[in-house]
Amino acid sequence: MAESAELILDGKSFSLPVIEGTEHEKAFDIGKLRDQSGYVTLDSGYKNTGATKSAITFLDGEEGILRYRGYPIEQLAEKSSFLEVAYLLIYGKLPTEAELKDFSGQITKHTLVHEDMRKIFDGFPSATHPMAILSSLICALTGFYPQSVSPDLSPEEMELNIIRLLAKMPTIAAWTYKNNMGHPLNYPRNDLDYCANFLYMMFSFPTEKYDIDPVVVSALNKLLILHADHEQNCSTSTVRLVGSANASLYGSVSAGINALWGPLHGGANQEVIEMLEAIEQDGGDTSKFIAKAKDKNDSFRLMGFGHRVYKNFDPRAKIIKKAADEVLTALGLQDSPLLKIAQELEQAALTDEYFIQRKLYPNVDFYSGIIYKALGIPTEMFTVMFALGRLPGWIAQWKEMRENKEPIGRPRQIYTGETERDYVTIDARA
Repeated sequence: MAESAELILDGKSFSLPVIEGTEHEKAFDIGKLRDQSGYVTLDSGYKNTGATKSAITFLDGEEGILRYRGYPIEQLAEKSSFLEVAYLLIYGKLPTEAELKDFSGQITKHTLVHEDMRKIFDGFPSATHPMAILSSLICALTGFYPQSVSPDLSPEEMELNIIRLLAKMPTIAAWTYKNNMGHPLNYPRNDLDYCANFLYMMFSFPTEKYDIDPVVVSALNKLLILHADHEQNCSTSTVRLVGSANASLYGSVSAGINALWGPLHGGANQEVIEMLEAIEQDGGDTSKFIAKAKDKNDSFRLMGFGHRVYKNFDPRAKIIKKAADEVLTALGLQDSPLLKIAQELEQAALTDEYFIQRKLYPNVDFYSGIIYKALGIPTEMFTVMFALGRLPGWIAQWKEMRENKEPIGRPRQIYTGETERDYVTIDARA
């Protein structure tokens, strides 16, 4: 007999079926509750509400588990390329050698963007935040590919939109940086892989040879993999909600980029660097700021420590810490003052009972911010890097939602405003 829960309201009993996922997560199915009882549930921020069934990512915050399509994040970060993980997330399986070669080749063919995109770049003020440009240009792809807005895409059309977006996002992101810096734009190179090509477009100049460091490419590859998906977070839920209206892939991902832009979501690694720089400018005494962090009457917070989902440790942090050490050594930055401050804060968090008891361990944002800073990426571009990594997850979630023919999202509310009242003409208002 199927498991169910009983809800009693006003003397009436209502049966709520229990749904169990493949990892034994359980939920009450309240899909018919309002029709049967007239009641809705209230869950501000949707912290206890499952909005969908998904086969893409499993996350267990208590145990520090993150798996893409069943594969542990530790194994993927060690053994896979970013495009291999993208294929896994989007299509549900690891590609064969032939499938990965074809997938990579298709993306390489579509990395160029329409020349009219350069005119759009010229229309932005020089001080425009890179995320504003990125979200605008991703949405603008609907203008260059108008068939993408059709609610009845064939599998081949959907596939082409996916390939185009994966291919053009690094070009648009790199051009966003170059435009912001006033540098000449670099066109993609078909002889480079995904991560190396992005670094080339970001940092090379036409006046000199650019050598691509394999250690840096490897670290970027890991960073993008670690950010590729993270279950139903704010930006992912935004992509699915917008997509549920039959919005195009480009429009839905553009909305996700704007959600990620919010400082409560995608800005954590930027806040890490700003904190480290503030400590350095203050004299570099980390003990002073550790004491401030412990003082409940002080508003100062250590950024990049602890996580609202992972309660014991962030599995991604262990992976990226090693990559951070390798990058800093390769670039000769292991003795930088900023790194010294970061290491002292890290050591305090790992050994001080105050931080241990509160599970304030260094998370992935702490180390990713250090890597991006070492690569010379401006802090306001950090969230763009996050978006580049999260793109396969957004695509996979949008695709799953569309293929499952999920209904349009329409949350309910509990109204707390005025009850009915008569209109008062302006001359009679107090």
